Amino acid sequence: MQGKKRRLKRIMKNGRAIIIPMDHGMTKPENGLEDVDRIMAMLDGIADAFILHKGMAKNSSMVEELESALIIHLSASTYLSPDPLDKRVITSVEKAIQLGADAVSVHVNIGCERDIEQIREASLISEKCDDYGIPLLVMAYPRGVGINEFGADEIKLAVRVANEIGADIVKTNYTGDAESFKDVLKFSKAPVVIAGGSKTDETSLLKTIEEAISAGAGGVAIGRNVFQSRNPRNLVLKISEIVHGVIYERGMVNR
Repeated sequence: MQGKKRRLKRIMKNGRAIIIPMDHGMTKPENGLEDVDRIMAMLDGIADAFILHKGMAKNSSMVEELESALIIHLSASTYLSPDPLDKRVITSVEKAIQLGADAVSVHVNIGCERDIEQIREASLISEKCDDYGIPLLVMAYPRGVGINEFGADEIKLAVRVANEIGADIVKTNYTGDAESFKDVLKFSKAPVVIAGGSKTDETSLLKTIEEAISAGAGGVAIGRNVFQSRNPRNLVLKISEIVHGVIYERGMVNR
């Protein structure tokens, strides 16, 4: 799968990635996402990839000029849906390719009432991705009634399900400590990037990223904490120093 390997290298730089998801508007409009092109222009070439739904990509004036990779998100629900945890595929791998995607992503909530249907849809998407040589990022979370979203055993299952589906990259929650996260990573052949989660202070966020990277995480997929930051570019520069060991200064890159 030479094509898939080439596309993965656009996202995973030396085995790690900084991914900025901006698919949140489908679930609920979020402050900071009024103009996704503004965020992409600010972070292009520093972030390794952006995640968008097809409509945002289609109507973007930035996408065709991006140095960073583009990931099209294929699944969705809204906060007004009867079951917001019931993520469903709403577009195709073929459409993502038409939009210039370097990869696609799907969301699976392990433990929700209809998780088996989400697993099935994601599995079929995985086969399409193999056919076209397109990397698949699976956003896999333990979510449902009575489920601990940050429990090590629960996250371990979510990560393993993503691997069994055929994920090339897995996005999931951080367990909260390096040792338990190391145990999670034993069950994944694909690189695992940690979600940013709810908005938090910058110091706590950077500390969490440092811990996760030290445990062996393959990077980060951080949305709200970036696009709702007072200075998204400055924050992603700090994240890049942790994830890639790269310092950007006056247009130069120092490693």
